[in-house]
Amino acid sequence: MDSFEINKIVASVLIIALLFIGIGKISNLVFKVEKPDKPGYKVEIPEDSLSKEVKDLKEEEVVKVDITALLALGTIEHGEKVFKKCSACHVVEKGGANKIGPALYGVLGRKVAAISDYKYSSAMAAYNKEWNFEEMNGYLKKPQAYIKGTKMAFAGLRKEKDRASVILYLNQKSDSPLPLP
Repeated sequence: MDSFEINKIVASVLIIALLFIGIGKISNLVFKVEKPDKPGYKVEIPEDSLSKEVKDLKEEEVVKVDITALLALGTIEHGEKVFKKCSACHVVEKGGANKIGPALYGVLGRKVAAISDYKYSSAMAAYNKEWNFEEMNGYLKKPQAYIKGTKMAFAGLRKEKDRASVILYLNQKSDSPLPLP
């Protein structure tokens, strides 16, 4: 192939590109669409339904879990099996190093975000509480919803038996396990 043919090929590619751009510009001039000042649509919501939904949400937050009954559902052996989902990011053995997530040996009973050599999210560092059975249950159910802004990408454990078992397993992995309620 000589250079004249290559020039023809390059020229035809450039002409096609210019045609596409030109057609786009011309169509914008011909079909002028005026954009609204304020994007979106106003949706009218009756006050009664809005306040009812807000009350329902508040009632969901207030629902207390009977932690004694919940923990009665789980077993340490089942917790060890379920914890395998967590072992990709966490270590539970004594003296274990941090992985993607912090080491969880002795987690129940200690302050949230207490491991000094692990970089916690700002939401987790600001969460000024101690890990107990209730806190761990709420967090394991749906971490992103429980502590908004946490960098833990785990979806959570929906089954109560799984959560209870993992909590019992984590409580056992400690020098001083918390007394069961």
